[in-house]
Amino acid sequence: MAERRGLVRRWVFLLLPALFLPLVVFATLTAFERALGPVPLGKLDENSRLVLDREGRLLRAFTTVEDRWRLPVVLEDVDPRFLDMLLAYEDKRFRSHGGVDFRAMARAAWQFVREGELVSGASTITMQLGRLLDDLETRSFTDKAVQIIRARQLERQMSKREILQAYLTLAPYGGNIEGVRAASLAYFGKEPDRLALHEAALLVALPQSPETRRPDRHPQTARRARDRVLDRVARDGVITRAQARWAKSQPVPDARQSFPMLAAHLSERMLARHSGRDVLRLSLDKTLQAGVERAVAQAAQRLGPKISAAALVVDHTTGKVRAHVGSPGYLDAARRGAIDMTRAVRSPGSALKPFIYGLAFEAGLAHPQTLIEDRPTRFSRYAPRNFDSDYKGTVTVAEALQLSLNVPAVKMLAAVGPARLAARLRHAGFSISVPRNLAIALGGIGLRLDQLTALYAGLARGGEPVALGYLAEQGGVGHERAAILSPVAAWYVSDILRGAPPPRHAKGGRIAFKTGTSYGHRDAWSAGSRGRYTVAVWVGRADGTATPGLTGRAAAAPLLFDIFAMLDGAAKPAEPPRGALIAKTRDLPMRLRYFDARLRQAAAGRSVTAPPVRIAFPPDGAELALQKLPSGAPAPLPFKAEGGALPLTWLVEGRPVQGRAGRRQLLWEPDGRGFVEIVVVDAKGRRDRVQARIR
Repeated sequence: MAERRGLVRRWVFLLLPALFLPLVVFATLTAFERALGPVPLGKLDENSRLVLDREGRLLRAFTTVEDRWRLPVVLEDVDPRFLDMLLAYEDKRFRSHGGVDFRAMARAAWQFVREGELVSGASTITMQLGRLLDDLETRSFTDKAVQIIRARQLERQMSKREILQAYLTLAPYGGNIEGVRAASLAYFGKEPDRLALHEAALLVALPQSPETRRPDRHPQTARRARDRVLDRVARDGVITRAQARWAKSQPVPDARQSFPMLAAHLSERMLARHSGRDVLRLSLDKTLQAGVERAVAQAAQRLGPKISAAALVVDHTTGKVRAHVGSPGYLDAARRGAIDMTRAVRSPGSALKPFIYGLAFEAGLAHPQTLIEDRPTRFSRYAPRNFDSDYKGTVTVAEALQLSLNVPAVKMLAAVGPARLAARLRHAGFSISVPRNLAIALGGIGLRLDQLTALYAGLARGGEPVALGYLAEQGGVGHERAAILSPVAAWYVSDILRGAPPPRHAKGGRIAFKTGTSYGHRDAWSAGSRGRYTVAVWVGRADGTATPGLTGRAAAAPLLFDIFAMLDGAAKPAEPPRGALIAKTRDLPMRLRYFDARLRQAAAGRSVTAPPVRIAFPPDGAELALQKLPSGAPAPLPFKAEGGALPLTWLVEGRPVQGRAGRRQLLWEPDGRGFVEIVVVDAKGRRDRVQARIR
């Protein structure tokens, strides 16, 4: 009996520690967990800010405050084969264990005892996530204990799906690259939704030793690590051995690629405006945006080393902006690419003429088939000239707008009144400072490309104003604003612009467009519409320097047509709205047949008064350089007059000019330097006078 009691005591002595050991371990771990505190999950919210297109495709990403590329990811956006390979290689029992794989830990310990070195690891994906959240090293026993505790905490707080997504967001891939999405973009230049086997294997291998296996620095080491992954997953049946052999034959990238940088200017502006949002979805279309950026860059390259360009594409049925390009290249310092030229205030040249004509149509002052004179005309001391210094005589209003003749446009503005144009733009919602003088017909106003785009988008909508929308969820059509033009006037203008002469090698009649060139060839513009889209482009130098030969027709219009070629095919022109008058000049009411009084006089059989005579060259106050002929005699200077009744009499300092002086042009031989007074008198005694300096 005593012997039995002794045996019981010995078993109790032996079993008590075994019974209490789990309790001791549990109590120790509980105390350790309390000392550690909750899992620091804040890092999961410190991701790169993203700008997406309307379908959720990445346009541009920004580094975190720690200058890291860390892009959030969801499992549906990752190649399933990559996930299968990752779990097979890193954590086979991920979906069944509670954060710690004790079988793997026992296997690793036995292999270490048997081989004398670490053969395989035992860290689960959950433990690795805990290490990443705590920024831990992996070698010490203490750090490993922390990982175990964190893994248990994470399994209680998060689902398996959330744990795997968090790991795929934070896993290190070398340098400042974190997460599988950032790594796929950096090393392969694509999203991780469709990875080739060799690409997926490399992304599985890198997080184990991200710095020593960086393919951009250690491509051979990276290749060996990738091949080990392929061998393992082939042995486990995740892929076939034939697939593994093919994947191992593929190269490893030896350089990092640039992250997407589409819509660089707009992305920065919208993120600054919406500072509380980490993911911003714009109304842009990524494919179209990329195409327009290429077209703008190629156009600038053709036009010169310092030329910049910008473009906007708008769906005018909704007001949504589909492409926004602020320069030929954001990082192109030679072209000052960091400047967003869609927001720069520049002179639009003739680009506002359609709206002047539209107001005249609306007011009943003219019709597209009204006849108007394109002849030298003076408005007080303002004497506009056509761009090519040529005049077409009597033309229809439609032809005057299609050919962008300056004199008829100024006549129209004089009849409409600059104040009416200014008020209409203001009431339509455009904060444009419009000087109340006739020079605005030819570009004497400051305008931005986005404002011009909105004007032409409103024109395409039948005169209804459009406020451009840049966010995917943001509307753009401005129903609460006053109309830009009446529907009939807007249709007249659009129908006329569809007949504008196209640029070289382009087909006309499909795009209702207008060009503009600012004074001194500083800015070239083109804007137009077809179907549901309105496009506007600007070309010039960002510093405002003149570019000889730069015109809207030669520089901006070809780019406009290139962009329209990327959009939907030819669209049927809008039907005439109710109230539109489709008629030839002879069928118009008498008050609409002729715009000029002298044309009305001629039509009525009355004598026509010739326009007054005016000295076209030299202009008043001009300084003329005295040139020498090879003989040493002074070279003659040209005089030119416009208007008046022939013959003309020219006088210099009160003395008649000899020779063929009765014509509008002649050459005068100066007798020295100094100031001279030049007078011309026509056959009716009307005269003009200028003063010039010969130097």
